[in-house]
Amino acid sequence: MGIWKRMREDMDVVFEQDPAARTYIEVCLTYSGLHAVWSHRIAHAFYKRRMFFIARVISQVSRFLTGIEIHPGAIIGRRLFIDHGMGVVIGETCEIGDNVTIFQGVTLGGTGKEKGKRHPTVKNNALIATGAKVLGSITIGESAKVGGGSVVLRDVPDHATVVGVPGKVVKQNGEKVRRDLDHHKMPDPVSNRCEYLQNEIDALKGEIAELKEGKKHHVD
Repeated sequence: MGIWKRMREDMDVVFEQDPAARTYIEVCLTYSGLHAVWSHRIAHAFYKRRMFFIARVISQVSRFLTGIEIHPGAIIGRRLFIDHGMGVVIGETCEIGDNVTIFQGVTLGGTGKEKGKRHPTVKNNALIATGAKVLGSITIGESAKVGGGSVVLRDVPDHATVVGVPGKVVKQNGEKVRRDLDHHKMPDPVSNRCEYLQNEIDALKGEIAELKEGKKHHVD
């Protein structure tokens, strides 16, 4: 695919994913996620030719201008959509498939000073919501969703939804998960557990009150 067709494809993704997008001129000139992806392609081309210094300079200039840090060694597929993007970090050995959506504040990072493959692999059609941290050489499965603010340290199966700290699978139905912007509607297992405990406490309080009332009548 030619460079202009690829750039047009990148802009089309913005229209598909962001209802605020209006014109190609606006998208081309004002979307930092788009600029970061385009800059990364240039930096990655130098990186593959072992021109590491130039690659890092390009990536750091892009970081300064966009607020998005993508290491030039990262491998990124087609139609990546980075929404808003401020604070996004993508590590050197990351591998990102096609049609992936990433929101602001996401980190695809390592867990220490280990060598080799130390950053996540994100498969096709995955969605990683605001502020999520995906750490280590793990795999986010195809069409999987990672909820906002989650910390993921283990592999996520295909078609699964993960939320919480640490991230836990809360949904896996074997069907493709919708790629939309409704990540604020994802289930919250911590909140659900707290609600369950509160109901148990209320029930115990009721039983204690009944026992006290029965004891009072018995004394009378």
